[in-house]
Amino acid sequence: NPISDFLPGTLPKPTLWAEPGSVITQGSPVTLRCQGRLQVQEYRLYREKNPASWVRQIQRELVKKGYFPIASITLEHAGRYRCRYYSRNHSSELSGPLELVVTGAYNKPTLSALPSPVVASGGNVSLQCVSQVAFDGFILCKEGEDEHPQRLNSHFHARGWSWAVFSVVPVSPSRRWSYRCYGYDSRSPYVWSLPSDLLELLVPGVSKKPSLSVQLGPVVAPGENLTLQCGSDAGYDRFVLYKEGEREFLQRPGRQPQAGLSQANFPLGPVSHAHGGRYRCCGAHNVSSEWSAPSDPLDILISEQFYDVVSLSVQPGPTVTSGENMTLLCQSRGQFHTFLLTKEGAAHPPLHLRSKYRAHKYQAEFPMGPVTSAHAGTYRCYSSLSSNPHLLSVPSDPLELVVSGPSGGSSPPPTGPRSTPGLGRYLEALIGVSVAFILLLFLLLFLVLRRQRQSKHKISDQRKTDFQRPAGAAEPEPKDRGLLRRSSAAADVQEENLCKRKRRDKWGCWEDPKFPAVQQGGLGRVQS
Repeated sequence: NPISDFLPGTLPKPTLWAEPGSVITQGSPVTLRCQGRLQVQEYRLYREKNPASWVRQIQRELVKKGYFPIASITLEHAGRYRCRYYSRNHSSELSGPLELVVTGAYNKPTLSALPSPVVASGGNVSLQCVSQVAFDGFILCKEGEDEHPQRLNSHFHARGWSWAVFSVVPVSPSRRWSYRCYGYDSRSPYVWSLPSDLLELLVPGVSKKPSLSVQLGPVVAPGENLTLQCGSDAGYDRFVLYKEGEREFLQRPGRQPQAGLSQANFPLGPVSHAHGGRYRCCGAHNVSSEWSAPSDPLDILISEQFYDVVSLSVQPGPTVTSGENMTLLCQSRGQFHTFLLTKEGAAHPPLHLRSKYRAHKYQAEFPMGPVTSAHAGTYRCYSSLSSNPHLLSVPSDPLELVVSGPSGGSSPPPTGPRSTPGLGRYLEALIGVSVAFILLLFLLLFLVLRRQRQSKHKISDQRKTDFQRPAGAAEPEPKDRGLLRRSSAAADVQEENLCKRKRRDKWGCWEDPKFPAVQQGGLGRVQS
């Protein structure tokens, strides 16, 4: 019988749905299904406002079974659909509406959580969808629940941007809260943009919190590689890391380095000023959507973000003995609000103190005591502003603190802190070499003077031995001849002439200006 012969609205209305869903990306396949409760002779599919001309291309056998397949959906397939069926001269009521949405007509917007995607259990959160396209409205869809989206009209920016803010209340850790948003034009309300990136809300629970640590220490210089490690002995299968105030967080699968322990590394790459802040992490099991309680906070501090001449010294003096009290003093001429004191290799976070203005300088005193060997090490001081406490100045020169044993003990005397150990060792070596050189110079000068003096004494003693005889003593008599001293001038002249004639004689002769008329001659006695 023709359709016009059926009595309208006397049969229960059918059910209309879409497989795999009613929100389909452009170019993907989809099938609309209409199903009645009784034996059906025929199904019909209707679209509001515009006829569904594409249905005519479907095989008759499929239509009779309530199948309306679309091999590759296009923008023309979008719309609001209903269906009905016919049986025994009766027609059913129209089904409920099905909104078939085609996505991909515009660029994707951006979805973010305000102020953060980390929400306490039972709390409220705002989700903001923003686009550079001037959309008339936005749609917020919860993952797995596309059939019940939230719609809001847009707000517009002077530069042509559009946005909308959705409220999500309340949230609980027992469920997963994942969302996407779309933009649309009011002239085609079933043609949407590409979906935003998936935004998952993190709702910490109450299970055992993991621990968060950093390998290099909490103070990191720009350009260094930073890796944060989240671990737990609760056997979590996955971990999440988030920074307070940020609109994104990182997820990593857990690994088990040993039985009962699990951890995940979060490499953050070369450090910049944007990495400074407070971090936490959570863990979860794969069989549950609930996250653990958050870890204790970890502050990452970025140094060398501005120049400030910071000095670090120790009071009351350079000598520190175990058991005594001491104070480390940070000073700066710049007007900064906070000073931070760090120790190399320390597990505890840096110490913070508000600065005070004294003696034309900003300073902070860090009291320590009684001092033990655990206080020994290398310290540095930084300054920071309260507006951004995670960005630090250039560090002070390192101060190496050496702690000696208790006074009166057998331990060596303390060397005290050295603000610049490299320069100190260089000065000590330079002073030592200088002193050694001066001592060597004095030693050489002493040896030269002593040698000269000994030489003069030797010559003088030789002359005295040869020419000065005691009164009445006899001259030493050689075998052939003796020395004769003449008392008269004539005898001297005669003796000199005789010497000249006998130069070639093997005994020869000699003359000394101090002792004239002395000749080596024959045997004789000294005459007075």
